[in-house]
Amino acid sequence: MKILVTGGAGFIGSHLDDALLRRGHEVAAIDNFILGTIDNVRHNLADDSFKLYHEDILNIGKLEDIFKTEKFDAVFHLAANSDIQRSIEAPSVDYELTFQTTFNVLLCMKKFQVNNILFASSSAIYGESDATLSEDSGPLFPISHYGAAKLASEAFISSFCENYGLKAWIFRFPNVVGERSTHGVIHDFVRRLRINPKTLDVMGDGNQNKPYLYIKDLVDAMLFCWDRSKDKINYFNIGVDTRTRVKTIADIVIRNMGLNPRINFTGGDRGWVGDVPEFTYDLAKLKRLGWTPRHTSDEAVDLAVKAMLL
Repeated sequence: MKILVTGGAGFIGSHLDDALLRRGHEVAAIDNFILGTIDNVRHNLADDSFKLYHEDILNIGKLEDIFKTEKFDAVFHLAANSDIQRSIEAPSVDYELTFQTTFNVLLCMKKFQVNNILFASSSAIYGESDATLSEDSGPLFPISHYGAAKLASEAFISSFCENYGLKAWIFRFPNVVGERSTHGVIHDFVRRLRINPKTLDVMGDGNQNKPYLYIKDLVDAMLFCWDRSKDKINYFNIGVDTRTRVKTIADIVIRNMGLNPRINFTGGDRGWVGDVPEFTYDLAKLKRLGWTPRHTSDEAVDLAVKAMLL
């Protein structure tokens, strides 16, 4: 198959490129290089089955040209603003980079009759809830612009499936960590300790508690679901049964860096406005399909820290 990966030079997208190429597919990656880098995909540039477009998919004319040229069989749409804090000051960031990019992709799929979309959604669509989050939890009231834009994207994917015969796989990610990541709590801790190895400032009270999924497990789960779920709209929480507290992440970073800093907690139950301090996924639907991760949440964090310190 010929497959488009939007955000294909980014953290998750570049790992997906690798996996799709190993399966024998042709891959075209589009990236605006806001977060993606050429280093993430350099090892694939000599592969005749891989093509890289340095383009902004907000430019619908350029995107249509690529669709017309390549004649895709499927689209993995990963391009988005993945930095939730950034959009607090500039809400248009998520409107444009997270929602408008999805809408542009859907318009091109309709115009050029590409009928399969695989979409990177997020746990952020659920908002803040004490309940264990299943795929059918509701009502859904996101508390971040990022979560709102992902939820709106899911809604338009659903309407395009009904109106134009598309088929969709929607994957709701937790916190994803590992090689080639660009930001997040692990990056923050490592950066702060490199600047001042004697003190580590931790936002919140350190008890924020979430599942962290290793990047290679995530990609494996996406492709596993694509192979085995065949409904018009297929939607899955992807994650792990375990969770990791922020204070534990700090301990893992400190241990791997061989330091003994004083930890200062800023207080409060969350790191920033729009942050969901704690959630638990119901993974029964994914388990019934037959998939389980190879790494726990703590193991994923440890692997990510080791990769960053190489």
